[in-house]
Amino acid sequence: MDIKDLGITDDDLSEQYQYTKDIVTVDGTQKGTTWQATPGLFAYRRSIAKDVLGTDDPEQVQAAVADWDKFNAVAEKANEKGYKMLSGYDDAYRTFSNNVAAPWVDGKTVKVDENIMKWVDQTKTFTDKGYNNKTSLWDDAWAKDQGPEGKVFGFFYSTWGINFTLLGNSLADPDGEKEVGNGIYGDYAVCQGPEPYYWGGTWICAATGTDNKDEVADIMKKLTCDKDIMKQITLDTEDYTNNKSAMKEIADDPDYGSAFLGGQNHIKLFAEQAEKIDMSNAGKYDQGCNEKIQAAFKDYFDGKVDEDTAKKNFEKAITELYPNLEKVEWPSN
Repeated sequence: MDIKDLGITDDDLSEQYQYTKDIVTVDGTQKGTTWQATPGLFAYRRSIAKDVLGTDDPEQVQAAVADWDKFNAVAEKANEKGYKMLSGYDDAYRTFSNNVAAPWVDGKTVKVDENIMKWVDQTKTFTDKGYNNKTSLWDDAWAKDQGPEGKVFGFFYSTWGINFTLLGNSLADPDGEKEVGNGIYGDYAVCQGPEPYYWGGTWICAATGTDNKDEVADIMKKLTCDKDIMKQITLDTEDYTNNKSAMKEIADDPDYGSAFLGGQNHIKLFAEQAEKIDMSNAGKYDQGCNEKIQAAFKDYFDGKVDEDTAKKNFEKAITELYPNLEKVEWPSN
């Protein structure tokens, strides 16, 4: 239901990031609210950066990977040193898919954005040249690449991914203390990477007809609009929450730092990235289109099919998933 019908006002939502509101807005009506903002960064191994670039300083590493041409050049340098730039096929996907020029679907036509095909081209090049480890998101090899035995320069991760996933994968003893000395805890740092993007998030929605409107509104206001609560969530978990002023206080705190990230104040970088996220092209077909195109092109990256066959496999998969969609258009170049 419309959250304004719960008594949640624009003033209540004033400190939230606009994209977190846009993504749950349908025909001008906001249908939910979230305590999370999930901007993404590029998390890299300090020790590998020092070997490849001669520095692990986040500003200098950022300068080295500030656009895709520079990123690809570092991949070549990393390869010469015996490292992979990325673990697998999917790692960079969201940095491309979150920066498309238009929605996936126009009327009854799926329009594959040029930026999606840039991901295809980059991933195929990385695969053929040995710049990635041919893994897939969430598989065991991908997780292992983030740990003590991994030789991967870095991973694209949003807020929750760093503190909940990357940290755990970095430990030699998952049940041991989360501290320097356990695996490669402390060997990661973050920088902005080539493009701003977001990944994930969890929204609270109220069911139409609920007889608990007051309770739902109270939960929403406390968990997603209360500055003090939002700030404490971040201090407790290192997750990034959906309140600009609360995050600014932590970003500006000279004493704040993440031990996992070698003392770096990652909240400061997240705060800068969050302002750049634009989800105005988001739509109801996003999940299906994103999943199906990654699946279709995995066979192409693996060398099992050619590019034209991968395209045809995507066309078949997406029209089966969404029978109301009639055709797929690809970029002319």
